[in-house]
Amino acid sequence: MTQDPNVLNDWLVVGQAGKLAPGSRGRFSARLLGEEVELSRDGQGRPRATDRAGRREFAVQERYSYLWVCLGEPRKPLFEFPEFVQPGRRILDCGAIGVAASGLRVIENFLDVAHLPYVHTDLLGKEPHTEVAVYTVEVDAQTDEIWARDVRLWQPKAAVSASGALLAKYAYRVMQPFSTMLYKTCPARPAENDIVCLFVQPVDETSSLAHTLLAYFDDASEDRDLIAFQQTIFGQDKPILENHRPQRLPIDGRLETPARCDATSIAYRRWLKSRGMRFSVHAGN
Repeated sequence: MTQDPNVLNDWLVVGQAGKLAPGSRGRFSARLLGEEVELSRDGQGRPRATDRAGRREFAVQERYSYLWVCLGEPRKPLFEFPEFVQPGRRILDCGAIGVAASGLRVIENFLDVAHLPYVHTDLLGKEPHTEVAVYTVEVDAQTDEIWARDVRLWQPKAAVSASGALLAKYAYRVMQPFSTMLYKTCPARPAENDIVCLFVQPVDETSSLAHTLLAYFDDASEDRDLIAFQQTIFGQDKPILENHRPQRLPIDGRLETPARCDATSIAYRRWLKSRGMRFSVHAGN
């Protein structure tokens, strides 16, 4: 098991809470940071996490439709997500997709605005609308979260509910090294934001499971259509992620040269470096 406190003492997603439906005797195994974790419920219906032999207990909690485990000593509470209980929002789990890549790579790709017109053509972008206007990025001093605001993009099909092209407005929030959210223009309610959550389960340093959760205002679309749209987007990213070399994420800025439009990715790498991140990080030049 890694000794990097950035992940060892953090809350990491291990799967859907529905796998341990209240009152059931179900159990399942999850691989996390290279270790096997056994998930079950105790006699009072509370989630329980242990090592494979059942000799060591791990901290576990059930929030936001998922189970979260800390293999060390939790350094702070799990992030807040007040929109999860906002009336009218549809909460929809889009399943877990395995990726043969560093979980940090998966998060950084999610934050990469510039690739949208090229990789997600006719959906999240299209040539010649490739310019990324200057936007703001900062680290919140109170929460130590990264926020990128006022990201504006022309998109042919921003969401299932979109009836045509629109100038979408994005905001990115990075709560933990392996947890991020995207707040974006809601076609059905322009005054609100739809939210896409990406919670990455670091199986080991070079493989991960990407769990996607939607918190949408959309009363018209079928669940299957919303899930299919999100899986299509991730399916376009997956082969690119799996062909990155090195597999781990470089954070010193010398191996991969960023551009101005990569402001959120730059902030993410600097944020990881400032924390002394070692797990899943490429240490070479």
